[in-house]
Amino acid sequence: MSRLKDQYNAEIVPALTKKFGYENVMQVPKLDKIVINMGVGEAKENPKALESAVADLEQITGQKAVLTKAKNSIANFKIREGMNIGCKVTLRGEKMYEFLDRLVNLALPRVRDFRGVNPNSFDGRGNYALGIKEQFIFPEIEFDKVDKVRGMDIIFVTTAKTDEEARELLTLFNMPFAK
Repeated sequence: MSRLKDQYNAEIVPALTKKFGYENVMQVPKLDKIVINMGVGEAKENPKALESAVADLEQITGQKAVLTKAKNSIANFKIREGMNIGCKVTLRGEKMYEFLDRLVNLALPRVRDFRGVNPNSFDGRGNYALGIKEQFIFPEIEFDKVDKVRGMDIIFVTTAKTDEEARELLTLFNMPFAK
């Protein structure tokens, strides 16, 4: 069992119960899944770009990436319906906690001029979205082998009902929110 899972059961559940006054342990919000999404715009001209993005994402997460396809055609972007335009990975369970640990303790501190993540990126239903501009912040990525700098979106899906509950949950997981 991972360190964060133990921390959740030992420290976070009692802290959230005390703060929000839950009567039942099942009411306490928990992290449901983490979805990492990489949109690869240049994939329409260069299919190799998508392959390297998939390889990077699989290296970062340790799990197989799924290709995402365009839902509809957009003439201005020269995109046809069904074209591969990105990749994503959904992490649950052990791998999710392991990724969160690496993100908070290793990757985010490596961001240049880092002052914390945006505390307002909640969606109103207890989910948090975080954008990262470059994949170099993860220690698994070797700087020399990268062909292009790519960003990614990381979405934390929680069972929290409100943004306040979700913010408190992620804060207890040591998410460095900007003041």
